[in-house]
Amino acid sequence: MTERLDLVAIGNAIVDVLAQVDDDFLAANNVEKGIMTLIDQDRAGDIYDAMPAAREVSGGSAANTAAGAAALGASTGFIGKVRDDQLGKIFTHDIRAVGVKYSGPIALDGPDSSQCLVLVSPDGERSMSTYLGASVGLVVDDVDIDLLGQADWLYLEGYLFDTPEAKAAYARAVWATKKGGGKTSITLSDPFCVDRHRADFRSLIRGEIDLLFANEAELKSLCETDDLDTAMSMIQHDVEAAAITRSERGAVVVRGDARTRVPAGKVNVVDTTGAGDLFAAGFLAGLAKGADDATCAAMGCAAAGAIIGQIGARPEFDLASVMPKG
Repeated sequence: MTERLDLVAIGNAIVDVLAQVDDDFLAANNVEKGIMTLIDQDRAGDIYDAMPAAREVSGGSAANTAAGAAALGASTGFIGKVRDDQLGKIFTHDIRAVGVKYSGPIALDGPDSSQCLVLVSPDGERSMSTYLGASVGLVVDDVDIDLLGQADWLYLEGYLFDTPEAKAAYARAVWATKKGGGKTSITLSDPFCVDRHRADFRSLIRGEIDLLFANEAELKSLCETDDLDTAMSMIQHDVEAAAITRSERGAVVVRGDARTRVPAGKVNVVDTTGAGDLFAAGFLAGLAKGADDATCAAMGCAAAGAIIGQIGARPEFDLASVMPKG
């Protein structure tokens, strides 16, 4: 009998390339400070060539969730597209090294592997130039039906929802997961993603999703309201449960008429990158252990609070050690 997995995540496979620079470097290379800018392959090559010595750290939202859940003892897999180039090899090595089952897809031609060039200023500001590259080329045939048939949970990344091909791939993944007896979840990723694809998100969520992850702004955007209570009352009819993060106000789990609220702990904020990814990791790892909503949300808040105390979205510490006791 094939061994089941607690979680299979699908999303962008990205390698972060981090370097320390000064403001003169940013100005000389026309990089706008403190924001994320989407760039093309040629621009990525120009910035990379100009960068000082750098450190490569594998990333991508859903990949971070799979890695975080694995660090908490869950059995996980990931589906995300890379090219057979240097960064693709780094991504493949890193995600396998943390215990995530990964076999690609790996493209032999086409765009280079996705990368985010992260320039860290002396004041701690992060200026990011992101080339989405190979990862956004995910198509239906890239969906590993056998892997998804083993999954107790599917986790979809909203950032990858931009193309018709990716939407079709997600539909295939949902079908394969449910056929194998698993459940489905999605993160909305960003209010701008919701604004671009609200109707398609709503259709997918209402028809196929069991568990929704969103922050307060994303949920309000999805439901087109400025009132969180109204948004929660609307979403309770569409999904089995919704886990809503509220930054320093913690999280609330919506399950029918029930609202389970969990406070955020005190944290030392160094870099907020990956907070939502690790919240989902903690929550899903809790579900894999059979935990209730309060415990799952507390695990999510603990993981998110810990990750924002370091630079980068992959834990450089024992994530299990920060989990709530009892």
